[in-house]
Amino acid sequence: MADVISSLSSQRKIFLSDKVGQFTESVIRDMTRQAMLHGAVNLAQGFPDFSAPAEIKEAARAAIDSDVNQYAITWGAKSLRNAVARQMGVWQGLSVDPEKEVTVCCGSTEAMISTLLAVCNAGDEVVIFEPFYENYGPDAVLSGARPRFVKLRPPAGDEGEWTFDEKELRAAFDRHTKAIILNTPNNPTGKVFTRPELELIRDLCVEFDVLAITDEIYEHILFDGVEHISIASLEGMRERTVTINGMSKTYSVTGWRVGWAVAPEKITNAIRKVHDFLTVGSPSAVAGGGGGGAELAGGILCEADGGIPSAAGSFDSCAGRGGVPMFSSTGRVLRDDGCFEIWI
Repeated sequence: MADVISSLSSQRKIFLSDKVGQFTESVIRDMTRQAMLHGAVNLAQGFPDFSAPAEIKEAARAAIDSDVNQYAITWGAKSLRNAVARQMGVWQGLSVDPEKEVTVCCGSTEAMISTLLAVCNAGDEVVIFEPFYENYGPDAVLSGARPRFVKLRPPAGDEGEWTFDEKELRAAFDRHTKAIILNTPNNPTGKVFTRPELELIRDLCVEFDVLAITDEIYEHILFDGVEHISIASLEGMRERTVTINGMSKTYSVTGWRVGWAVAPEKITNAIRKVHDFLTVGSPSAVAGGGGGGAELAGGILCEADGGIPSAAGSFDSCAGRGGVPMFSSTGRVLRDDGCFEIWI
C-alpha cells in the first residue's frame, strides 16, 4: 500500500492553471495593503483626492432606503444605460443605443476582462502600449491571447511629450492581432493620445481588421486645454471599437465598482453573456437602478452646465501639498506643488 501511495504521489496532478504562472499578484493593490499596514502615504493606487459629489451620495442613500437592494437586470439599470448613451452623445458626438450597445459592469476593470473573454481565442494577440495599467497583461493571458507590447517613450525634457514609434507599432500588427488596448488619458504616464496618433491607430485597425478596446476612465481629468478624443468617433471605427468607462475616477467613487462597456450590438451581446456569468450584475443601488436611479444617473453623467464641480477644479484644490510634481495630460511637468493623482 505504501508503494501505491508513493507512486500516486509522484504522479499527482498539478491543481493550478498554467495561466496563473504567467503573472503576479497586483503590485498596486499590494502596495495599498503595505501602506495601510505601515501608515505610509499611498502613491500606488488611483484614489481621487476629492469627495464624491453630494448629489450621487444622496441618490444612493435614497435608493437603499427605497429598498433598491436586489438584482438589477444583468446588463444594468435602464436609467444608467440611458445616461451613458446620453453622455456619449454630448461629449463624443456618438449615437448609442442603450438597449443594445451598453453593458454596465462591476467597474471598468471587469468591463475589460469581460470584453477580452468575449472576443479573444487561443492564439490571438492583443497589442498593449507600455507602461500600462497592470491588469491589461493578465487580462490578455486569462482570455487565451498573447500580449504584444509597444513602448511609450518618455519626454526628452519638461516640454516634451510621451510618444511611440510608428514602425514599432506597425510591426506589432499581423494576421494574429485581434485587438489593441488603448488607454487615453493614459495610466500611468498621463498621456492623452492626439488625433493624428489615433488616426494612425485607426488606419492599422482597418488595415489588419483589428478591434480597438479603449479604457477612457480618466476622460474628464484633463489639463492644459488638451482634448480627449474617443477613437470610436473617428471614421471607420464605430463598428470596431469597445469603449470602456466608469464612475470611479471622475466622481471619486472607486469603491462603488460601477463601469460600462459600449460596443456594437453583436459584440455587446457577447460581452453581456460573459459579464452575466462572471458577476451577474453591478450593485443596484449605486448603479442607477430603481427608486432614485434616475437622479443618480443624471447626477453622475451631467452635462457641462450641471451642478457637479469639474474634476480638474477639484484636483487643482490639492495643489500646495508639495512633494510630487503635477503633470499635464501629455505627461509634462506643470509645477512642483501638485499631488500624485494629477499624474494619472
